Amino acid sequence: MKEDIERSHDIIAGRNPVSEAVNSGRAIENILIAKGELNGSVRVIVAKAKDKHIPIKEVDRKKLDYMCGNSAHQGIIAVAAVKDYSSVEDIFALAQSRNEPPFIIVLDEIEDPHNLGAIIRTAECAGAHGIIIPKRRAVGLNYTVGKASAGAYEYVPVARVNNIPTVIDELKEKGCWIYGADMNGSVYAQNNLKGACALVIGSEGKGLGRLVREKCDVILSLPMCGKINSLNASVAAGILMYEFTRQRLGIKSVNGE
Repeated sequence: MKEDIERSHDIIAGRNPVSEAVNSGRAIENILIAKGELNGSVRVIVAKAKDKHIPIKEVDRKKLDYMCGNSAHQGIIAVAAVKDYSSVEDIFALAQSRNEPPFIIVLDEIEDPHNLGAIIRTAECAGAHGIIIPKRRAVGLNYTVGKASAGAYEYVPVARVNNIPTVIDELKEKGCWIYGADMNGSVYAQNNLKGACALVIGSEGKGLGRLVREKCDVILSLPMCGKINSLNASVAAGILMYEFTRQRLGIKSVNGE
């Protein structure tokens, strides 16, 4: 029972409730429709949702039954965000209010909610001014993410955008240096990471997309000394974020660097 309550915490079920959620402008992760229900009022909801760039997915009705704890859903549910999204401008405004050069985390298709939650938590602790995620092929601010972040999502602006490569270009125009985390780059601690910057973390399975990687100014790599050649995305992000923070705060290493 407890699992059902947690699972349905961010679920809006039924045609009228979903329609009103879309009309109100509430932050919605996606809308799930039972196969065979794409008609009548559902079709109208879908049209409005597409105008607002809300992802639509057709799924088996049993999935909706499970997500709603077998309560009535009329073949449609909306997965709502636990918090409204911010804008990229909000992130820069926060940096300006702190009188600090922007420090932004860009996530290229992170799909695991526990990874996103952990990254948000570390970003808040490390002093990052905000996180940018894509609208599609990535997890958003759902209940599991909020829980995994230990409430840090309340303090870190998260902006959701249509296109990560385009946003990287915009960050460059605003004076940010773009650092991507990937294999076959320079050792992370051997780079000057001060100043306005964005750290780009790739997806769990594929890493950075080709175009995203090409747009990075510098590729940072972590030394791999074991037989496994990669780290969990949130672990890698945490290590790198704190190197940015160490340098930005002027904290010296044991050898004085």
